[in-house]
Amino acid sequence: MFSILLAVIAVVLLAATLVARSPLTWWWIRACEFPRLQLATLAAVTALLALLASPPWSWIALGASLATLALQVARILPWTPFWPVQVRRAKPGQENRCLTLLIANVLTPNRNAETLTRLIHEHRPDLVLTLESDAWWQAQLDEALDEEWPHAVRVPLDNLYGMHLYSRRPLVDPEVQWLIQDDIPSIHAGVTLPSGDVVRLHAVHPRPPAPNESEESLWRDAELLLVGKAIHEDPVPTLVAGDLNDVAWSRTTRLFCRVSGMLDPRRGRGMYSTFHASYRLLRWPLDHVFVSEHFTLKAMQRLPHIGSDHFPMLVTLCYRPSRADEHETPEADGEEHRDAREMIEEGKERDQQD
Repeated sequence: MFSILLAVIAVVLLAATLVARSPLTWWWIRACEFPRLQLATLAAVTALLALLASPPWSWIALGASLATLALQVARILPWTPFWPVQVRRAKPGQENRCLTLLIANVLTPNRNAETLTRLIHEHRPDLVLTLESDAWWQAQLDEALDEEWPHAVRVPLDNLYGMHLYSRRPLVDPEVQWLIQDDIPSIHAGVTLPSGDVVRLHAVHPRPPAPNESEESLWRDAELLLVGKAIHEDPVPTLVAGDLNDVAWSRTTRLFCRVSGMLDPRRGRGMYSTFHASYRLLRWPLDHVFVSEHFTLKAMQRLPHIGSDHFPMLVTLCYRPSRADEHETPEADGEEHRDAREMIEEGKERDQQD
């Protein structure tokens, strides 16, 4: 019985791994992209246990486990220190061209604002982006940040998709857009560096594919790709930040990077998993910062727990256009650009309640 059960578990792990390779947008298929590290760990365990099982079940368990392990490791390896970094390390100097961004999905029912504002004052980022922030959170943040972070874009909502941007640096043409769904906002603005240079920021928080949210990932994917398409068409120095409700290694996020030409500072450094803050064994990277080739990375860290289901992230980037050639920029081919356009069009045309 042990051998049969082990073989069944190993085959299920392999099935979940293979299903994640499908282009279908059903939520349960896309959900299989999230726990790659967990699936790889379970596959390693079943491979070891297969040595204790009896044939032919041991062969099935070992083969399926090793296949799962190989496929999962191949996908997540770029987000470990065993891979070359994608964004170069910043060199000392020209501090007036650096920008520090703090991202925090606060979890709307969470009322532990003091912990977050204490972290903000401790690290003094140039930009603070909060997600899931409602009117209550706005009142707390306004009181704590208005003096030192006077430039703000406020979108208080009670549907878990409110967002607020507070900046110590002047914002240029800040705008709230509702890109794909009429209840999901995004913030777009130029940010003026102390040097006088202006960089573009896109702050996003699309709806996740989940039974209580959306039966498909279509609208999340369409929003990310729409932002990526805009970046491709206007390739100015750009940052994309937010809770993407998607993992760094997913089919959609990788397509977004190729379509937009954006780089992931975590590649070659680590996963920096931000969700779920309360469950150590069930964590993956949902909160992201992507950068164009014009930037180098000075520092990046995951901050302590603030009572939310997400950890905050703190990232310091330096605007170094002279080092753009040091980066290998991802690039989509014609077919991928066509796939992105079709997904964007479908996301706009189909009713969000489908």
